[in-house]
Order: sequence, then structure tokens, then C-alpha cells
Amino acid sequence: MEQQGYLWESSKQLEDLLAELVGWNSLSGTQGEIDFPHKLIVKFKELDYFKSNPDRIKLFDAGKNRNAFTALYKTDKSSDTVVLISHFDTVGTEEYGQLQDLAFNPEKLTQAFRDNPDFLTPAAKADLYTDQYIFGRGTMDMKMGVALHMHLIEQAVREEWPVNLLLVTVPDEEVSSRGMLAAVPGILEISKTNNLNIKLFLNGEPSFTQQPLDENHYIYSGSIGKILPAALFYGVPTHAGEPLSGITSHFIGSYLTKKMEYTDRFLETYDGETTPLPVCLQANDLKDNYDVQTSHHSYALYNVFTLSQTAKDVMITFKEIAEDAMHECRTDYEEICKAHQIPALNCIRVMEYHEVLEYFIDKYSKEEADELIRAVIEQNGTDERKMTLLIADKLMEYCQELAPATVLMFAPPYMPAVNSSDDELVRKLIEATKSEMHKKYNYDVTNKHYFNGISDLSYVNYNPTDDGWQSFKNNAPLWGETYTIPFEEMQQLSAPVINIGPYGKDAHKMTERLHKKNAFEMMPAVLRKLIAEFF
Repeated sequence: MEQQGYLWESSKQLEDLLAELVGWNSLSGTQGEIDFPHKLIVKFKELDYFKSNPDRIKLFDAGKNRNAFTALYKTDKSSDTVVLISHFDTVGTEEYGQLQDLAFNPEKLTQAFRDNPDFLTPAAKADLYTDQYIFGRGTMDMKMGVALHMHLIEQAVREEWPVNLLLVTVPDEEVSSRGMLAAVPGILEISKTNNLNIKLFLNGEPSFTQQPLDENHYIYSGSIGKILPAALFYGVPTHAGEPLSGITSHFIGSYLTKKMEYTDRFLETYDGETTPLPVCLQANDLKDNYDVQTSHHSYALYNVFTLSQTAKDVMITFKEIAEDAMHECRTDYEEICKAHQIPALNCIRVMEYHEVLEYFIDKYSKEEADELIRAVIEQNGTDERKMTLLIADKLMEYCQELAPATVLMFAPPYMPAVNSSDDELVRKLIEATKSEMHKKYNYDVTNKHYFNGISDLSYVNYNPTDDGWQSFKNNAPLWGETYTIPFEEMQQLSAPVINIGPYGKDAHKMTERLHKKNAFEMMPAVLRKLIAEFF
């Protein structure tokens, strides 16, 4: 029953709140993403607590006029604090086709699907007719997470809970995690200023399927890591009519990509959970125009998931694979040259980015290296992956005596893995969630150690003894320029993590949908009980 005066308490109020948040189209990279936290300020000031304490709401600059939003409910009864984490940006809507204008209107989109069910897959159509789901971009991933955390803040304010709640919701999670990277020092600042003792980071990402047609509802005691090893292949150009007078970058690159894709050399398993195999996310030529000169510079970006490996571990394996690949490439190349009675070029070097940079500085100067890097950044827009490769390419342009070579580096973004499965509090929270859901709703949830959708939990609870991130810093051309990760601050945010969010299906698809009873009735009750019981 709805309590008098509550704004975000009942199932109907939560459904209306979700529709409003989804309606604030905050697609990554748009004006809506910029506007969202400012609209949240207005929304939070509907609560008298934040009218009277406007300083408890803060924004933290995430670049490009975007801001991470924080709202603190503070009690005088305890310093113990739960940090509630979510993101408010969404992926695009192109796949909605002629229904694109309705993508951010759950009620109208769901009705449009009822009127035209042929838009849907059989599974989505079946869910539509149950009337248990609401469709729309951001309903599942993850405006409902924001709504649930707003619900908890209001409960705490009105009932004067004896625990502090810090709500943190950020932009850019779907692209480069700029929002959370900006929020980390902000959380630390708020914590120190208010003498908070952070006991838990509670994320609200939804349950993600492990495979097609998976019906399980998962909660997570960690989040998978992702890193982006990249390679610049720098060959020796020649006329296409004299191909063996040089060596093409594509010939070189094909050997590394063959060995990187689907390799099990990065594979990790934890209690039955295994990382997906690496794939090449992008491979391209850096040659500007078509002509009959062979291409001497191209690149590839590889996706590697991690559970416990650091950047240092990944680079060691990446280099070993590259050396194997270049040995094979060199052997085949020499056989070709021998068959055509042409002398082979020098061996194909494998170098880490920092080695190329150090070579350039020895040959020229640190000042010239800095100037060159800044020029590349200024001239090449905002794609940080492309800028990463172009910096290495420009250094090699001035050091062509190193060619042919494969230069290894890291491109943004980097999300370290995090896991609190062995934490006593997290274990108790998991068991309590399972018990409450089963006892109250006859509904089962399953614990997974790692959230498989990648999340902003990657940027808290970083191992305080781990210095493997230095390898990332040394081999990321954009480090300190347009991209940094606050590793030292992350190491200070040492509380355990857990992800408990609503059940939905088909994130990032036209059929993205949210289970209404789960989202508007079950999850609010369970989250309230968990905080009441443990804090």
C-alpha cells in the first residue's frame, strides 16, 4: 500500500519513475547525457532533505560537459556507508527502425509491439503476451538500477536509517567509463570530508544472460575485467610491381591476428566461470589514400577478458604470442624470398611501446617526443583507439631503421577485474538475497562471481598491493594526455563489491525489456531488507 507523502515507494510510483528516467533520452555522446544529472538535481530536490541540504548533491566533471552525479544521505548515528553505483547513459536506438521515436517511451513502445508483434523474436513475443514485461531502451540497462537506488535514498531519508547512503550515477559507462573515472576521486573526497566508513559498493546492473534463452536471475560478487592490447605493424613500403623489395604491414599483422584470435593463452577460470576467448575488434590500414605503393603501417585491436590477470600479466603473454607470430612470419617470408632468389630484409622486431618511445627520446629528445604526441592528439579528433595507434606510428616514422617491427601497446578503455566472493559480508548478503527471494516470492536467484557485461565496479576495490598497472601506464600512448585511471585512489576504496539488480532480457537489442514484478516489487523489498538487516 502506498504510504502518504512518498514519491518513489509503491510499484506504480517506481514504474512511473522509470518511465520518466527512460524518457530523459541520455544516449551516450548526446545532449541528453549532458542534461541527465541536472534533471536529477531537480528530481532529488523534490525531497525536503535535499532542499535543506543542497550541498549533499554534487557533480563531478567527466569531460565533454558531462558529469557524474552524487547524492549523500548522512546520518549522525553511524559512519558506516553503502555506496550505490549505477550509470545513466544508454546505447543507440538504430535497430528500432521505424519505431526509433518510441524507443524511450516504454508505454507507447510496448503498445506498438502489441500492435505489430512481427517486430519481435518468438521469445520476446511470448514475453509480450504475458504482460509481465515493459520494453524500451534503458528499461533494463540500466535506468531501473537508478530508480531502485533513488527508492533506497528516499526510504533512508524518510525513515532516518542509521546508515549512510551515497548514490553515485555516471555517464559514459557504455563507451569509455569516463563517468566512473571522474567519480572515483569524488567518492574519496566525499568520504574524507564526511568521515564516512565505506562498507560496501552496491551496483544495480541488471542480470545478464550467460547464453541465449537463459532464464536465470543472477546476482554477482564481482565484475569481469577487460583490456585492449593493440599492435602497430610497421613494414617497409615498395611499389606493388616489386613486392619483395619491401614487406607489407598486412602480411606481418595477419600472423599475430591468427595467433591472437580464439587463443586460450589468456584463458582464466574461477569456480567454473571462464573468460570468453580473445577476438580482434578492429583491424585497419593507416595508409590515407589508394595508390600502388604497398601499405607499410596498419594495426589491430584485440579484446582480452580477465579475472585475476593484471596489465603486466597480459602484456607478458601478448609479447610471447607476438614473438611466436613474428618468428613464424619471418620463417615464411624467408622461404618466399629464397624461392624468388631475393635477399630477405632484417628480422621483424617485437617491441613494447615504451621501448619505441625511449628509443625516440635517445635519438631526438623528450621535448620533441612530447611535442609530437601533442600534435597527433590535436590533429586527430576524439577516437582514443585511433590516436593511440597514430602516436606509435608517428614515433616509428622518425625511427624507420627499426622497421620491420610489431609494436605492442594498450588502448583505452581498461577495466580491471574485481571479485569479492570470499568476503564474509558479501557471502552473507548473497545468502540473504537467495533466502528472501525464495521465501517471500518462491523465486530463485543464482550467484555468479563475475558480472559478464563489464561494469563500473572495475574502478573500486583495486588490489592495494598490485603494481601491475604500471605496465598499462608505460605502454598506453595516451596516458597522462587524454586518458588516465586513478589507480591509487581506487586502491583506497577498498570495500567489497556486489551487484544486485533487476531481471530483464536482451540488453542492447530492440527487444530490451524489464520484468515488472521483479523490478517494481521484488527488488525494492529485497534491497531494503538487506540494508536493514546488515547495516
